[in-house]
Amino acid sequence: MRCQPLRDLVVDICSKFNQRCYFCAGLGDNPYPLCSGCEADLPWATTTCTRCALPLAFDGPLCSGCQNSPPPFEQTEAPWAYDFPLDAAIKRFKHRGDRPMGRLLGDRLGAWLLHRFNEGLPRPQRMLPVPLAAQRLRVRGFNQSQLLAERLSKSFGITVADHAVVRIRDTPSQQHLDLPARQRNLRGAFGLAPNASVRGLHLALVDDVMTTGATAHAIATLLRQAGARRVDVYCLARTPGPPRP
Repeated sequence: MRCQPLRDLVVDICSKFNQRCYFCAGLGDNPYPLCSGCEADLPWATTTCTRCALPLAFDGPLCSGCQNSPPPFEQTEAPWAYDFPLDAAIKRFKHRGDRPMGRLLGDRLGAWLLHRFNEGLPRPQRMLPVPLAAQRLRVRGFNQSQLLAERLSKSFGITVADHAVVRIRDTPSQQHLDLPARQRNLRGAFGLAPNASVRGLHLALVDDVMTTGATAHAIATLLRQAGARRVDVYCLARTPGPPRP
């Protein structure tokens, strides 16, 4: 009987530290399936716009787009640039249903946010995943933004209001559209659920990748018009695209 706690401790240690890295398949040295080498090689964001997380070539708080036309969201937290090998990992999670990869990415995003909260980033009162259109949800089988939000909720105990924002209208793929075309494409695509109440709340939108910021802009505008006090954006990665006009 006395050896049972020791056996459980050994099993716990082995399960945490003898894990294969999801990126290189080598034995990991972290209590999560990502080795230190691969974690260091991820495309970590360095100098970025604090408002939209666009990579900047200069040391300054805001990109020219956010200076000239501030978006309705206050701050974007994206630990990585959308580049190799993270882009392939996100595609595995999003398009091939690799949920363990999604859990890993969500937990590492949580570690980033914990660091930022400790630095003084205000914590939101609710997290809202970006909703998928019904047809896309049926094809994919899950909403990657909701899974990420649920991982963050588990880390911080922040409620996920996963039905507060609804997708009213399906839209064509935005993959090859620029910002003005994306904004036109998303006009009227989102709405608030009838029982949703966001007035006076600090909210955080959760998504996998920010490309131009059009989706975050559309939903944040909706939330601010409904009385939200502040809207932030949490995502895994930001594409190094052109600044907003």
